[in-house]
Amino acid sequence: MKLVILDRDGTLNPLVDGYITTPDEWTPLPGALEAVARLAHAGWHVAVATNQPGLGRGLLDVVALNAIHARLQRQLAALGGRIDAIFFCPHAADEDCHCRKPAPGLLEQIVERYGVEPHEVQVVGSCSAHLQAGAALGAVLHLVCTGAAADCAPGQPLPPGCPAGAQVHADLGAFVDALLAAPAPAGRAA
Repeated sequence: MKLVILDRDGTLNPLVDGYITTPDEWTPLPGALEAVARLAHAGWHVAVATNQPGLGRGLLDVVALNAIHARLQRQLAALGGRIDAIFFCPHAADEDCHCRKPAPGLLEQIVERYGVEPHEVQVVGSCSAHLQAGAALGAVLHLVCTGAAADCAPGQPLPPGCPAGAQVHADLGAFVDALLAAPAPAGRAA
């Protein structure tokens, strides 16, 4: 199985001050949904792993979060794309859970659900915490220069906290271009 695990905020949608708490506040980054649709058309499964501490702080509830993600899925469906699963951590940084990135718990749950080897998973995000979780998992790491990494560029040094070996892409569309152009690993069909 071909699996990509995306971060949400800064990768699929712009970073905002505070939290996205209603569906109307969620908007995609230019080209992000088209990129996810291209992955789906190419036979990739896409999951999202996102920290959502606004839940634990009472700034939104699971019904509102589900409505936000339903908006995302509707917009993707209009392009022929889909996200297979969205995993979230509701905890604040001081709650010391295993699911809040940079801990790998959310990513471990996704890998377990799909029964894939961690080293075959592509982990994509704009923040170091998402990539640190991917590194702890043993996944292939991709930094997109949007969101928290908007001041980065391919060919420049990795930002502080970003695990060594992460591949750098201008945005999610550039990541998909590179992924789909790469040959399949030996012994596995594309």
